Amino acid sequence: MSGTPWLTVQRGDAPLLVSIPHTGTDLAGLDDRFVTPWLARRDTDWWIEQLYDFAAGFGATVVRTTVSRSIIDVNRDPSGASLYPGQATTELCPTTTFDGEALYKEGHEPDEAEIARRRETYYDPYHAALEGEIVRLKALHPEIVVYDCHSIRSVIPRLFDGKLPLFNLGTNSGKSADPALQEQVAALMAASGRPWVVNGRFKGGWITRRHGQPEQGVHALQMELSCRGYMLEPTGKVEPANWPTRYDPEFAAPMRATLTKILETALAWAGSRHS
Repeated sequence: MSGTPWLTVQRGDAPLLVSIPHTGTDLAGLDDRFVTPWLARRDTDWWIEQLYDFAAGFGATVVRTTVSRSIIDVNRDPSGASLYPGQATTELCPTTTFDGEALYKEGHEPDEAEIARRRETYYDPYHAALEGEIVRLKALHPEIVVYDCHSIRSVIPRLFDGKLPLFNLGTNSGKSADPALQEQVAALMAASGRPWVVNGRFKGGWITRRHGQPEQGVHALQMELSCRGYMLEPTGKVEPANWPTRYDPEFAAPMRATLTKILETALAWAGSRHS
């Protein structure tokens, strides 16, 4: 295990790199500038690090930041360009929640200079860590899989219509991974008997788009999970009294079983490419 207090890299030698960019709750000492600290943490990808804690046992390399996405979102285009033109989204340094509420107290939003500092302090090191591990693993294996872990509340009208499927696989519309790998993961989602989609509302963020280079042997998958698949998600409005709910291993077990099969399959697929 290496890294800083807010960035950890747990190294393995298997051809699998697991990225966990949005489970952080550290507000970098800026708690008082947000409307409330709870609001600043509400859109966290809750408990994803626990849901996938089996990955290191497969020999995967795991890269994770504990800094909140409300400070800086390492899965956004650093230029500030929208990854989903024409659709609602949040910025590199978000000023609103997923639901559109203001994150900061009036007059306390980050200016361009502060955004640049946050990028230098947090964003650039995260991607440097990913790039460094990709280079290291590519020296060991001709082809590797980068698996980017995410989750989101099931119903957010500002971002998508209706209720999101439980499994949302993104490959940048097929550009970030070999079609055969995408098909194998899709088959496992289908076999789960639970709602799933490939390249639906979430086609993959900047991590998938930046690091997925199939022609160079780097195949990137983004998995966006609906929270209701692994935690007791409230059916109505989430509030400090009911969100987040605790991690319940028993409730999460069925989804975790499918995710285990997906990572096992990704490893087997990568290994078969140069066996």
